[in-house]
Amino acid sequence: MKTLRILLLSLGGLVYGQNIQSIQLFNPQTNDETPVIKFGEQLILSFDDLTNASEIYRYTIKHYDRNWNDDNLFFTEIANGSMNGLLDQFQYSFNTLQPYTHYKLTFPNDKIQPKISGNFELIVYKDSADRPLFKRRFYLVEDAASLGLNISRIADAKNPNVNQRVEVKAVSKGGDLSSNVNSMTLNVMQNNNPNVVISNLKPSSVSGNQLLFQQMNLTFPGDNEFYYFDNKNMNTPADMVRAVEVKDGVNQTYLHPVWAFPLNYQYQPDVNGAWYYRRNDLGREREAEREADYSWVHFYLDSDPVEKEIYILGGFNGFKPGKENQMQYDAASKQYVAKIFLKQGFYNYVLATKESDGSLNFGEVNGNFWQTENLYQAFLYYTPFGRNYDGLMGYGEFRTPVGNKK
Repeated sequence: MKTLRILLLSLGGLVYGQNIQSIQLFNPQTNDETPVIKFGEQLILSFDDLTNASEIYRYTIKHYDRNWNDDNLFFTEIANGSMNGLLDQFQYSFNTLQPYTHYKLTFPNDKIQPKISGNFELIVYKDSADRPLFKRRFYLVEDAASLGLNISRIADAKNPNVNQRVEVKAVSKGGDLSSNVNSMTLNVMQNNNPNVVISNLKPSSVSGNQLLFQQMNLTFPGDNEFYYFDNKNMNTPADMVRAVEVKDGVNQTYLHPVWAFPLNYQYQPDVNGAWYYRRNDLGREREAEREADYSWVHFYLDSDPVEKEIYILGGFNGFKPGKENQMQYDAASKQYVAKIFLKQGFYNYVLATKESDGSLNFGEVNGNFWQTENLYQAFLYYTPFGRNYDGLMGYGEFRTPVGNKK
């Protein structure tokens, strides 16, 4: 009986959590999906509850080491204020087929203020932080060093046309970097994607207030520009949307099929995996937070069947594969198909395959080219003498197309 009760509780939690949709955590100073802030800046968290109830949620924060392992710090060591804050700022949806309650939180605030730098999670829950509804990573940077990135093509004998090399220069904004150099490491991430990170790099050279990271193994597959669609107007198809309808009282958005395994690179502007909620009816821009509607978005991939699982991933789902975003092969149409319930707006997405070891390949379906324009993000961590945590000394990013270099 106890086992059954635990199972029912876990199933209940699963269903309940699925009511939480459209989670965003972004930096309004840069209008950017990259949740990196300096001391004195704030992030905005927003999400929808599709039960359309007026629940009071709670939130707290947790600190991690440079590799996102638990560092076992007490709340009082990482923040001032209350250990739990109330998330009670909400408004009901307006003029939508799908009713929902939209929640919003500006953070840090007078309830909770992080007092150290580094890697954090913002945890939202109802009854206990041990049973979170969702968690989102963010970074607090001391801004003690400026990080400059350079991206170039790297000629690999096996794959001459796919890889991009990253070089990073860190310059102190005051003081000598060499005294702490033994505790310093660099992490580099591509497109806000936690699956694509090179971690724990030591400086290749040190000179007073300057560090260089020029390792030859600091390379990433270029992949390809993201697929996209825009359904800000649910009444007429446009921008990769083939057809729209309302079926059984629910919006349906049918996308044009995309092709697998392109042979050549074609430039197509994207937002590096990001997404934005928007609603625009007949030229009138509405308030997307509470007026953007929901739709089943139908995805199609023209392809023969492959022996790997294919997932629809992007910033909108944290690049996390799951049953809800896995494509299935339809033999009749010779296509992979999937449908995902999404708030209307502009989306970037990639079709990733899962390797036998569980890792994800982001270039196998979309293509893999050195010319691709990507966002690279560099995080410089250190632990000066006398500290018991990994601080984030500096952050830098690079969004410019790659020059034809070798």
